[in-house]
Amino acid sequence: MSAQVLDSDAALGPEVPGVLADLSPTVVVVGDPMLDGWWCGTSDRMAREAPAPVVELGSRLFVPGGAANTAMNLVSLGARVRFVGAAGDDAAGRLLRDLLVDAGVDVGGLLLAAGVRTTTKDRVVVADQVLVRLDDGVSPVYPQEVLDSLADAAVAACEGANAVVVCDYGTGALVGPVRDALVSRAPRPPLCVVDAHDATPWAALAPDVVTPNAAEAERLVGGRLVGDDDGRAGAVGRRAETLLAATGASAVVVTLDRDGTATVARGSTGLVHRSWARPATEKQASGAGDTFVAALTLARACGLPLTTSVDLAQAAADVVVTRSGTSVCSTADLAGHLAGFAESALTHDELARAVAADRAAGRSIVFTNGCFDVLHRGHTAYLNQAKRLGDVLVVAINDDASTARLKGPGRPINPAHDRAGVLAALSCVDYVTVFDGDTAVPLLELLTPDVYAKGGDHTEESMVESSVVRAHGGEVRILDYLAAHSTSAVVRRIRGQQAGVVGTA
Repeated sequence: MSAQVLDSDAALGPEVPGVLADLSPTVVVVGDPMLDGWWCGTSDRMAREAPAPVVELGSRLFVPGGAANTAMNLVSLGARVRFVGAAGDDAAGRLLRDLLVDAGVDVGGLLLAAGVRTTTKDRVVVADQVLVRLDDGVSPVYPQEVLDSLADAAVAACEGANAVVVCDYGTGALVGPVRDALVSRAPRPPLCVVDAHDATPWAALAPDVVTPNAAEAERLVGGRLVGDDDGRAGAVGRRAETLLAATGASAVVVTLDRDGTATVARGSTGLVHRSWARPATEKQASGAGDTFVAALTLARACGLPLTTSVDLAQAAADVVVTRSGTSVCSTADLAGHLAGFAESALTHDELARAVAADRAAGRSIVFTNGCFDVLHRGHTAYLNQAKRLGDVLVVAINDDASTARLKGPGRPINPAHDRAGVLAALSCVDYVTVFDGDTAVPLLELLTPDVYAKGGDHTEESMVESSVVRAHGGEVRILDYLAAHSTSAVVRRIRGQQAGVVGTA
């Protein structure tokens, strides 16, 4: 079951988080721990002595933040976590340690040092609005003996681990002896991920993945990430060589908040993958980037392909941005989120209304269709290309009867509602619908999309849909075709394995 679910051609379904949790890789988090406070209260008057609201506090919640939040997310997703970091031997540091222990994190590498102040970030919240944030200990001074002990702890923790993730928030604890030890002395786990305010000092580590946010990526390239039609993600693709050189990484995943993520990798030209964030109501959320890094690290440590891992991490981040405060995404949360797409296929009338609303808001519509039976990497690459052609991607899938007519006996492998659910879970897909004909002509006449996209195994002249699209002023685009990842090849491999024959990769 696990091997099939995590196969490079497998789809991102709701069963995947459970499989990752069952595999339970050992992940070392080396980073700057913080304690986040969320103080909630009410306010109905101003202070007499100053133009400031008077807040009557009702509750105070403290949770691990910074690198400790990454550790909390990892353990909530099923990883076995060893934490390495330094905090103060003060009330905040001891509370932080206890919270990590209660969650199941191994804190053998967490040093509580006298003379060091634990970094705390306390928010005062009234009516879901943060009024003020109080930061303390944001520039701690670490004695040399603490840094040396921290380096030794990092080396010891990496022994036998499946992955190490470095969370460097720039406090100064990591870029001296700790970095040198990880580069020269630590046994290198199979996977190394760096999430740093400045990734350049970590280039010597030759990380597998670095995860800068937009502002951090702009500092790496020495300029703004601006684009025309393709926005910040396109700008990331154009600066791929600079990003990879500056970080020394095999892949760079730039997180772009509401614009999702953009991934570049060595050996590839430009943008290799894009994820799209699900629209969410603004909350006082904190730490979604930590959740993203945790889920990405877990997925890669368990062997999921980079692009699938990015989509999984995007889904985990989408879970926490709907919540207030510093929160984590658990295995159950993520599985439930992915399962929520299972019944997401729209009727044609519902789809027409949704598309009309998008068009009225000035968004362009991209349409594609197919059977999408046994979703694989070729499909996801093609759908990502299609999404980049406009603002909204509509995917129409053949129902079971028409799939059987088109593909022959024994097809589809997966029924229409399962295919629709898996497609809807992809961040690049906005709407999914099912149709019963052998062509998508009726839907194209109903929706009149701006772009009709199909894979490169088709030609514009061979498709009856082309003339319909052009008649309504639309454009037909033929996208790349990855022949090595055809559905037929995947089905043959599956059937060969079921018959006891070893399939080709």
